[in-house]
Amino acid sequence: MSDNVVKFKGNGTGLIMLLDQNTPYPKLEAAIKARLAENAKSFPAGTVIKTSPNGFGQKAQAAMMAIFDEYSLKLEFSDEALVRNAPAARSEHRAHRDMPAGRDERVEEMLVINRTVRGGEEISSKSSVLICGNVNPGAQIIAGGSIDIRGTCRGVVHAGAFGDTEAFVIADNLMPVQIRIADLIARSPDNMEKRDKAERAFIKDGQIVIESIER
Repeated sequence: MSDNVVKFKGNGTGLIMLLDQNTPYPKLEAAIKARLAENAKSFPAGTVIKTSPNGFGQKAQAAMMAIFDEYSLKLEFSDEALVRNAPAARSEHRAHRDMPAGRDERVEEMLVINRTVRGGEEISSKSSVLICGNVNPGAQIIAGGSIDIRGTCRGVVHAGAFGDTEAFVIADNLMPVQIRIADLIARSPDNMEKRDKAERAFIKDGQIVIESIER
């Protein structure tokens, strides 16, 4: 039941929790506990997860925040977070996944990799990909959706691999050899320096641009 009621999804700045507002709160709270029991180890301690405050009073919000605090996670209520009918997140059960034959395949899930991706390794998924670790030089990440790296990215990353021009790449330290989004390619400068803030690469006006973001 929890898979249909509570879902985690990556957005432009991090993770959001999507909830079925038609579910009574007692069952919703039980579903949140079940989902965290399944997925919390995939998220680094201190990870901020946002959700919509719609329909939740202060008492319910405080109770939900306390549940996340038990896993050293921080729940924030934001009007920007969507609420229902969104893709689910799941932990990795194999690193290499079959790619879809068509470019119009819709992203339905998020693949969570709870480790560093080593040089020479390739992670491929038709969905969005969350890496809770570094992407080392020589590693390659290919995603049908977006890519979120909770660490340093020094490998090759390809988001929107099947033509999704709204896909993006986020990393705490975005220092890749090459970034691809849909059919566009950008290379990092030779003197790339470590930044103080996380960065997001996305398509704007027909080219890949990079901006600093707050996690």
